[in-house]
Amino acid sequence: MPSIFTRIVQGELPAFKVAEDEHHLAFLDITPLVEGHTLVIPKREVDYIFDLPAEELAALHQFAQRVALGVQQAVPCRRIGVAVIGLEVPHAHIHLIPMSKVSDMNFANPKIKVAAERMQELAAAIGAAVAQVGEAHAADAADAPAGAGPLAELTQGLYYVSESEAPLEAVSLPAPAGPLTDAAVAQLAGQPVGTPVEKQELTYFLRNHTADNGVLGNPELANRFKALQMYLKQELEGVQVYRFGQGPQVPVYVLGKTADGQLAGFKTVLTET
Repeated sequence: MPSIFTRIVQGELPAFKVAEDEHHLAFLDITPLVEGHTLVIPKREVDYIFDLPAEELAALHQFAQRVALGVQQAVPCRRIGVAVIGLEVPHAHIHLIPMSKVSDMNFANPKIKVAAERMQELAAAIGAAVAQVGEAHAADAADAPAGAGPLAELTQGLYYVSESEAPLEAVSLPAPAGPLTDAAVAQLAGQPVGTPVEKQELTYFLRNHTADNGVLGNPELANRFKALQMYLKQELEGVQVYRFGQGPQVPVYVLGKTADGQLAGFKTVLTET
């Protein structure tokens, strides 16, 4: 039997929709914790969110990010809380909850009642804000490095936090003619000849960013780093973290081989004093 959410996707049940694309849908929760409580789903019915393939999981979080930014613009709040419970409806979904205090995210709180007219107002306001966010993201994507592909979207707006913050930037590099040595990678990264190269494992390098209680202090961003990490490991071969030189500013490239033998990943800067 199709889930309630699938019936909404198919048009069998009504919903206060706020955003939609070919593969995803966002609509207001009809039993919200607060006004603007929004659900984001993949249109394809999958019970458990982490059963989604890496690319679909990443795309779902990217869509949720745009919706969350729209909700934050349309509904007065300090932050947009993110939750995945996975027990209420057998169809993967993400809760986006406008919050001014931590208790706004407590699912044990009584659900509020919002009149249909107010729900329509909220849906229209959020939908307009999401559309504006989408236009801004499209403009940013137009400036992304050629050949970066999905990595440009996955890294958009992410920062590596060490003793300072540095943006992640998607990269696509030609594979060296010979073996992929440390010196060859350093040359491709534009580092001077003889620059020391230190290699790390990807999971270790991102450990403080993929943890829900890590340095970001934001589960939504942690989920985006998890999606990025999963994509790199599943779609690229031999992913490796390369650190060039010594502190305080250490250039870092995370690279793996694509199916056609090129190198792809992202670059950032690690601050160590």
